[in-house]
Amino acid sequence: MELKALVINCTLKKSSETSNTLALAKEVTKHFDNVDVEYITAADYSIGFGITHEAVDEQDQWPMLFEKVKAADIVLIASPIWLGEQSSIANLVIERLNGGSSLTNEKGQSIYYNKVGGAVVTGNEDGAKNVGSYLLYSLHRLGFTIPPNVDAYWVGEAGPGFSFIEANGEENEFTMEHAKMTAYNLMYFAKLLKSNPIPAERK
Repeated sequence: MELKALVINCTLKKSSETSNTLALAKEVTKHFDNVDVEYITAADYSIGFGITHEAVDEQDQWPMLFEKVKAADIVLIASPIWLGEQSSIANLVIERLNGGSSLTNEKGQSIYYNKVGGAVVTGNEDGAKNVGSYLLYSLHRLGFTIPPNVDAYWVGEAGPGFSFIEANGEENEFTMEHAKMTAYNLMYFAKLLKSNPIPAERK
């Protein structure tokens, strides 16, 4: 059974720049087996403001990205920490996902049913659990299934300092173990839901 995973990197950088958040996301996805992974850097696209899945103006590229979300079995939202919070782009992505929450599948369920969601968080200060809780709750509230322990994170020392790559974050045993756990749990539940979709409500 092949799965499709979409990683939405919500760094404030373009994909032409080195992203510590993407580096940690790839520590998760390297454990995927038989999963087709696509990485998107949200800052590369023109994403309009609004709570809708449709284009808000002629420049809005969200509808194209939304098609990728709909085709994915696994959606991994990756965000850096800024002032203890998720990035502004992460907020924007969640708002646009919310814009599609009223759409339903053939069973009348949210189109996000039978998809699993996870989070990746990096930063140089505290806030990883706060950002993770925002991302995971938001995905859960929209209809995604959230398996246990799917919020891989890394934080450096307080204040300015080295980020994940420069700090050799891949040597952090806790973070690497959690990255592996995130991958395995996402795959397990994605396969489970693909084989056994959530049944329609019966009255």
